[in-house]
Amino acid sequence: MSDMTNTPSPHPSVTVLGAGAMGAAIAERLVEQGFEVGVWNRSFGAAAKLAEHGVRAYARPQDAVAAAGVVLTMLPTADVVNEVMLEGGVIDAMEPGSVWAQMGTIGVAATEFLRSQVAARRPNILFVDAPVSGSRQPARTGSLVVLASGSAAARSKSQPVFEALGRVVWLGEAGAGSRMKLVLNTWLAFEVEAAAEVAALADRLGVSHAALRETVAGGALASGVATTKLAKMDSGDFSSDFSLAWALKDLDLANAAAGVESMPVAAAIADRWRRLVAEGYGHLDISAARKDLAPDQVAPNGEKAA
Repeated sequence: MSDMTNTPSPHPSVTVLGAGAMGAAIAERLVEQGFEVGVWNRSFGAAAKLAEHGVRAYARPQDAVAAAGVVLTMLPTADVVNEVMLEGGVIDAMEPGSVWAQMGTIGVAATEFLRSQVAARRPNILFVDAPVSGSRQPARTGSLVVLASGSAAARSKSQPVFEALGRVVWLGEAGAGSRMKLVLNTWLAFEVEAAAEVAALADRLGVSHAALRETVAGGALASGVATTKLAKMDSGDFSSDFSLAWALKDLDLANAAAGVESMPVAAAIADRWRRLVAEGYGHLDISAARKDLAPDQVAPNGEKAA
């Protein structure tokens, strides 16, 4: 019997920068799929918690990326990505020929800026714009949709990592992924707002939600997103799969990219959700969009009010 203990992994080593809900789920999934994974987070404790899953936690992002074949950034905003990767010099610590896959939703302008900075500062690394469609649970089960864009060389190196996370759609040059992500998340916002307003209308007209769901089941109106979020609204379970605050951030990015004149209804939804976030509901699931359409339905702590 041959000794396989020293056989190198067929997968590239991966570092995940950002151990929030999505970053942690991605790291756990990759370890389960046989990847060697390192993690860094601005709060070290979040990275250290992943050690029990076989992840190597780093205190410094420069150390985390030094030997990685693929670096994934799953950080909350463009400002944080710039602070870590550019101002913090992490991009300079990456190995020549390695891949930087930017997977957080930071918008079109910020993505194009990063692409230009990589070309000017580190032309020997490969930049991939690869935001994802999906939340923590799809990340854990390998059911994300990776909206990837970048060069052919970047594709060949990053494809095994992306395939471990779910379905991969390559969309063209870097930047195309972020454009698609804003389109999809605007569509998501409409679906959720539709569920919230239809639920409020049903309540006003005395139509039971159970009868509503039974009527649309299996038909053309039966959107999976809308019915799932309607069920969360009905149950009073506002634990966050995708928070209202982050959904608002993405709507604002879409409006900034396209202009309010192109999306007047999306802008109106953003304004309403902004009021909900200001009232303390931003940490709740996006289904908390139901709040304020029926007074006192959802308390700020996420519980259904009497």
